[in-house]
Amino acid sequence: MSVSGKKILIAVSGGIAAYKIHFLIRDFVKKGADVQVIMTPDAEHFVTKLSLSTLSKKPVYSDFYGDNGTWNSHVEMALWADVMIVAPCTANTLSKMVHGMCDNLVIATYMSAKCPVFIAPAMDLDMYIHPSTKKNLDLAESFGHIIIPAENGELASGLVGQGRMAEPATIFAAVENYFTGNKQSKSLEGKTVLITAGPTYEAIDPVRFIGNHSSGKMGFSLAEEASKRGAKVILISGPSSQTLQDKNVELHKVTSAKEMLAKVFEFYDRIDIGIASAAVADYAPKEAAKEKIKKNDDHLTIELVKNPDILKTMGEKKTHQFLVGFALETQNEEENAKGKLEKKNLDMIVLNSLRDEGAGFKNDTNKIKIFTKTEKKEFDLKSKDDVAKDILNFMESQLLK
Repeated sequence: MSVSGKKILIAVSGGIAAYKIHFLIRDFVKKGADVQVIMTPDAEHFVTKLSLSTLSKKPVYSDFYGDNGTWNSHVEMALWADVMIVAPCTANTLSKMVHGMCDNLVIATYMSAKCPVFIAPAMDLDMYIHPSTKKNLDLAESFGHIIIPAENGELASGLVGQGRMAEPATIFAAVENYFTGNKQSKSLEGKTVLITAGPTYEAIDPVRFIGNHSSGKMGFSLAEEASKRGAKVILISGPSSQTLQDKNVELHKVTSAKEMLAKVFEFYDRIDIGIASAAVADYAPKEAAKEKIKKNDDHLTIELVKNPDILKTMGEKKTHQFLVGFALETQNEEENAKGKLEKKNLDMIVLNSLRDEGAGFKNDTNKIKIFTKTEKKEFDLKSKDDVAKDILNFMESQLLK
């Protein structure tokens, strides 16, 4: 295990996202890491020392002195750690870190640390985009710290936008990648990989559209994992709120199926691998109204026409490319997936079923089966980052044949 035996120092500050830290501690301990937790005084309003110490199997500290007058040495804890993770990192704690305002145990420990520091910010939308926060994050990055960006979603205030702390699985993966990054096999070096992701939106009028619930998470996870393995990655995404942490991934944004088709075939002749994870709308309005359609009648009839089948076209025009498709099914899952594999001239297809809890659109997890013409392999429910690794591992095994 990449984190097995590693000393992980987790500093929790006072934000609602602190409840997620239980899952992060559990994951590190489960993988064999040694975890020490410290807290700001405000963090105790959101989580208890008892729950955190139960999971970490160590006492949790929030003050310089214990009840019996003993000193909780920030120096000792800082020098002990292989990495320090500040999560959630509130605007207040971030400001104190970068400006040296040392008024609690967390900041004193941070200022004594010699190890890499990971920062997972969490705050409300307006705070996250405030110029002072942006400047402080830039300062932290200039110190060599690793920023795990906040994610988009519903916030405690009721607003929707960027500010949610990254999920525990994302934080865990960032730390795991740090420990494995210099040793990771560049198994796709020299390969160009094209990945489609997210939904497509087909315009009814300037306001309304036909679409689906795809978030794009699976495609973005695949893109970042392929890049880590040394591939040149071209990611073509429909409308999605997902963000890329890997600046080496070449991202192209599109809206409709026709736009996605055109963009795919800008690059298709030059790629080695195509992974079509996008959930392309099967139909589009024959004509999109130029002005907003007014609600004048009890009924509205929209004539739909079939969208181009991007994956089928990729299969028809395939010369040397290894082509991977996806199937999201609700009935006759395996039969339908195998049929798609054959009809669309694919080398491999990834099946996920909406019947499986935790799989499919919007979830941070997925449960898949992979088929080739001669093989079938099933996988347990995992984070989409881990599913991306399973898919690419299986794909690489096929490329070696």
